[in-house]
Amino acid sequence: MSSQYRDGSDPKKLDIFNIPLLYPNPQKYQQENWLLDSEEYWEKVGRFCRTDLNQLADPVGELWINGHKTYNGLNDKIPLSLARGLGNSLCLVHVEKLQLSVFKPGEAFGNVKRNVQGHFLYHGTEYRLWVTDPAFERNYLAKPDGIYKIRECFLTISLGGAFEDACYKLIAAIFDRESGNLS
Repeated sequence: MSSQYRDGSDPKKLDIFNIPLLYPNPQKYQQENWLLDSEEYWEKVGRFCRTDLNQLADPVGELWINGHKTYNGLNDKIPLSLARGLGNSLCLVHVEKLQLSVFKPGEAFGNVKRNVQGHFLYHGTEYRLWVTDPAFERNYLAKPDGIYKIRECFLTISLGGAFEDACYKLIAAIFDRESGNLS
C-alpha cells in the first residue's frame, strides 16, 4: 500500500496526514527516521496553510557543516566522519532568491544526463545543491538548459544517505508562489 491514501491518490506538499508508524528507526545522522507500516494507508487530515510556513522554518544558521564541496556543488558535501555527530538530517529554510540551473554536469566526462541544481544564499553562505523535488525536476528538465530564477521561497534541505565517504545536502522540496504550491 505504501505512501498512498485509501482512494489511491498520492500525498502532496502541504498535505497534513496521519502515517501509520511502527517504531523509531534512526540511522547515524538521520535521527528522524521511522519504520512505516506498509500494510496501512496514509490518511489525509487537512492542508497546511502556506502563510504558516514561517512558523516551521528552522532558525537561521548554517546548514550543518560547511566547507566541503563536490565538482559541481558548493557546501554540498559532509564527510561521514563529521556527519555521524549530527542530530538531524532535515530542515526547512527561507531564502530570498533561488537560481535553478539545468545542465549536464558530467558532460566533460562523457555523461550527458541532465540535472537540476539550486543555487542560493542562506545566512551569508552560498550553496549549490542538487534538486530532488520530483515536481520541480520534471518541470525544469522539460525546459532547455539554462538558468531560471525563483523569488522568495522555502526549501526543505535533506542529508541524503551515505555514498562512499560522505553524505550530500539535497533540495528535497521547493515551496514557491510561482508554481502554485504555496497556495
